[in-house]
Amino acid sequence: MIRERTRRHFFSDCQVGVGSIALASMLSEGKIFGNPSAGPSTNPLAPRDPHFPAKAKRVIFLFQAGGPSHLELFDHKPKLQELEGQVIPESFVKGKRFAFLKKDAKLLGTKRKFARHGETGTEISECLPHLASIVDDITLIRTMKTEVFNHGPAKMFMNSGSPVFGRPAMGAWLTYGIGSESDSLPGFVVLQSGPRGPRGGTPLWGSGFLPSTYQGVPLLNGPNPILNLSSPEGFDRRRQGQFVNAVNQLNSLRLEATRDPEIATRITAYEMAYKMQTSAPELMDLSGETKQTLDMYGVDPAKPSYARNCLLARRLIEKGVRFVQLYHTDWDHHGNPGTNLGKPLDDRCHETDQSSVALVKDLKQRGLLEDTLVVWGGEFGRTPQGEPRDTPGRDHHLEAFSMWMCGGGLKRGTTIGKTDDIGYYTTEDQVHVHDLHATLLHLLGLDHKKLTFRFQGRDFRLTDVQGEVVNKMLA
Repeated sequence: MIRERTRRHFFSDCQVGVGSIALASMLSEGKIFGNPSAGPSTNPLAPRDPHFPAKAKRVIFLFQAGGPSHLELFDHKPKLQELEGQVIPESFVKGKRFAFLKKDAKLLGTKRKFARHGETGTEISECLPHLASIVDDITLIRTMKTEVFNHGPAKMFMNSGSPVFGRPAMGAWLTYGIGSESDSLPGFVVLQSGPRGPRGGTPLWGSGFLPSTYQGVPLLNGPNPILNLSSPEGFDRRRQGQFVNAVNQLNSLRLEATRDPEIATRITAYEMAYKMQTSAPELMDLSGETKQTLDMYGVDPAKPSYARNCLLARRLIEKGVRFVQLYHTDWDHHGNPGTNLGKPLDDRCHETDQSSVALVKDLKQRGLLEDTLVVWGGEFGRTPQGEPRDTPGRDHHLEAFSMWMCGGGLKRGTTIGKTDDIGYYTTEDQVHVHDLHATLLHLLGLDHKKLTFRFQGRDFRLTDVQGEVVNKMLA
């Protein structure tokens, strides 16, 4: 898909006043100089048809930043228990690089108990009792594979298909491909929780070389979710509307002169900001939610939390937002005090398990899960070897780790892939990050090989030059 490239080429080579024609069309529909609250603007985020009929319409990505340990949560390895304390065989680590471990590190078993759940008998750790209650609804991937072992680049890789900063995030690619169904909120929204922001920062939800209208918009907790969104004192809605109209008139003249799509983005941004002065505070106001719903998520309306963000995610997709991404930090359990596989792991699971599952159940009972994709996971897993510290911890592991998904078009109650006896390598059905991206786009009606954008002389895509749809995941 090279829509933006084609339009630019046409504008630059065809000297027939196309900018004027476009501007006239916008004027005739009242989309620039009319009342900004009267209707949708001429908008690069307007909904567009996918390449083929989609199974899902939207995505909620519950990103657990830091690398949750698959060996404590999803992938039970009794053999690893037996071998605890032994040096890992050289054949496993030959030619491998680690963030902190030496190659003669000793194997570390887990203290966590596993049990089978649901009709599928899927094994889940005692750390995730709520997830255990919906195993028949999820697709569990035990054989994820990534390429990068440091946090920032690995997060970029999971989110953009490249470890290089400056590439478009998955949410940007999706809104570029099929737009958004919301005309009063951004198409790609980011919510954060935990003690700090994710390593990698704003490039994780950036638009890269795509037009900036497709970048993610972080919402802050509180009644004013976006800084400087409220009107100054003494500026009522009428005066604010006059200001937006005047700025858009100037921008539209500039658009006619330069034919730069970033000017169209700026026009859209002003109109969106005007609408969000009403829609954003309404979104953050949970007073209309029932006590039963708040209790199901574990939300205290007065306090920011991952649970609150899960509830906001549901409210966002109800309003037509295409891609919602939650970041919850501090899953980086190396074995230091406060970041080990004991209480810190319990705390992360307690903070996220109930509300993640409540989101799935809430979507299901509202009829939204059938065309929404929910994705849970981090940038990589943790090593079977332990780090030589006072408390148990594991290093970054990229060869095999676990994620789960559920929703539109996925095969329910399915486990994809197997790992070896110590959880180090995949033995069956490896799912590379590019394969995950290809599959997500396929479920959303997009061919990952056709969703492209020309930049610096070549066509780029989310899956780079790799990626295959994982048909075993499809219903």
